[in-house]
Amino acid sequence: MPRFTFFVGKGGVGKTTVSSAYALHRAARERRARLLLISTDPAHSLADILQRKLFDAAKRLQVTGNLWARQIDAQRQIDRFLYGEREDILALLNKGSLFTSDELAPLLDTSLPGMAEVAALLAIHELLDSNYDEVVVDTAPMGHAIQLFQMPAHFARFLDVLETAASRDVVLARHFGGHIDREPALDRWARMVAQVEGALMAGAAKLVLVTTPEPLSLNQAARAAPSFESSGNRFAQIVLNRVVRDAGKCPRCQKRKKQSAEARRVLRKYFPRAQVFTGYDPGVPILGTEALRAFGGHVFACKGPPRSVLKKAPEAVPPELERTNWPRLETPLTLTIGKGGVGKTTVSAALAYRHRKLMKSDKVTICSIDPAPSLDDVFATRVADVPRPVLGDSKLLAAEFDAMAQFQEWSSQLRARLAEAMTGQDRGVHLDLSLDRKFLLALLDIVPPGVDEIFAIFRVVDLLRGGGRVVIDMAPTGHALEVLRTPERLLAWSRVLLKTLAAHRTLAIAQDAAVEIASLSQSVRELKSLLRDARRCRLAVVTLPEPLPDYETRRLMGALRELQAPVGALFVNRVLVDAGGCKRCELAAQWQAASLLKLRREHRSRTFIAPDFEMEITGAKALGQFTRQLWRPGEARRDRRSHA
Repeated sequence: MPRFTFFVGKGGVGKTTVSSAYALHRAARERRARLLLISTDPAHSLADILQRKLFDAAKRLQVTGNLWARQIDAQRQIDRFLYGEREDILALLNKGSLFTSDELAPLLDTSLPGMAEVAALLAIHELLDSNYDEVVVDTAPMGHAIQLFQMPAHFARFLDVLETAASRDVVLARHFGGHIDREPALDRWARMVAQVEGALMAGAAKLVLVTTPEPLSLNQAARAAPSFESSGNRFAQIVLNRVVRDAGKCPRCQKRKKQSAEARRVLRKYFPRAQVFTGYDPGVPILGTEALRAFGGHVFACKGPPRSVLKKAPEAVPPELERTNWPRLETPLTLTIGKGGVGKTTVSAALAYRHRKLMKSDKVTICSIDPAPSLDDVFATRVADVPRPVLGDSKLLAAEFDAMAQFQEWSSQLRARLAEAMTGQDRGVHLDLSLDRKFLLALLDIVPPGVDEIFAIFRVVDLLRGGGRVVIDMAPTGHALEVLRTPERLLAWSRVLLKTLAAHRTLAIAQDAAVEIASLSQSVRELKSLLRDARRCRLAVVTLPEPLPDYETRRLMGALRELQAPVGALFVNRVLVDAGGCKRCELAAQWQAASLLKLRREHRSRTFIAPDFEMEITGAKALGQFTRQLWRPGEARRDRRSHA
């Protein structure tokens, strides 16, 4: 069985860079070892950073050593699993419920959120019998990486439900003097769960935390640690990435150097037993296998910063920047979306804060649906699951949704109604009725994958009905797109379930469930219509002027066009407006200019440029200063001179 090494961290800290660099470094040092580098993030960047085409099949890289790479396709993994296990799942569910296999089958064909983590688990199980010596895993951003490690426990609870379903025939056989053997599929699935759980446990798997010196990244890492420890894991190693060592006289670099020193103190406090590696910031993107291998030697063999990563920036003349004002919220609903780490939370908070300053009578509610939220960092106060005023403004409210708590509350209410509905119903065999109840109650003990996406949809509907403007700080790209696809999927699921329940319309419980699902379906239809209506909803896309965010933003824009989602503005964040004579900053600004030129050509009419800010954007003072600085791209400087 291969050893698994998982790289986890907040979006945008450089997980893909560091995990790829580690894999290439290991392959070059241990040339007889067989290594596989995989990405479980639904918004893959592995192919972008390796500068190779990758698919959901291992591809050998032409590098020193034996290294393969692969990007997991969630739907393909799910389809392959169901192809082999479908009949056994349907047979067991049929035994435990009042539905037939023919009625249940369409529900398995209806895709729901949460498949990325399930697919990752299936891929890990598939690799347990492979001949790789080590599998290096580039995970999704922090919140969904936590869910991946909790997934075996979810699977185990689902097996309990199937066990309950299978027990119907066993109990009835005993009741009438017969005998039925245990279902072999249950043993097969139980072994699968145990094997995957063993591969994820401490000792078998190694967790590497990737963070940057920025407080938001460090705070999220500290908050996430207990979630990993609860499943028996801890961070064995930490990579403190993008550290500035030589600051010179540059105020920006001096600030980052000071942050780096403070970050080491924070890491010693929260992770005293972890081995800490340092990745210095060269000021340029690290792209391609050679640059990544050199960077891996720098980080993991403690070599000096490699000069081989200092690639020349593409030739580009940056556009003139024209000062503008932060826009008001033009529609009742604004969704902020983008790659992890680009500053979605900051831009969301800035939009909400600025609108309140401009429109004194409007209530603005900002909510995060990211499993690892950061609103409390930006507002410098604790943000709860229900909207509460922040920054001393009674009409500026913030909330970080707790999908788990919402599901448990909903489950408790349904349990009570289920107990009432199934008491005294006459179906001929009281024992059969008690088994139905036992099965349905066991089903409610499961926290299904994707519950955060589903309940986020419910909460958005509730907030909009409460009036005012609503800003949603979305999860990183891959999971945010799953949220936007959720209404369509829930509608398909509800239609199938309503059709299935129609065959049991004489039962009170089926009648109650049909009413609930019809009500849900109506709410989801309203939201689906809203998400495509530019008069009521706009998306604010946030990106950085760097190659990896640029690649992902292009794919995101294509996906949003397919979903018919109305994009209102594109915010390019952390732009170096003035490099100040610093060589590192000037090199970074040259790379930024190339990205800005592309963005100006493709999205000029709706592009806003936010500067790289000198202070941490936390609290009212920082937000006030941040929202006083915004630009739009004008003509390219060379073009403007030619017209003079």
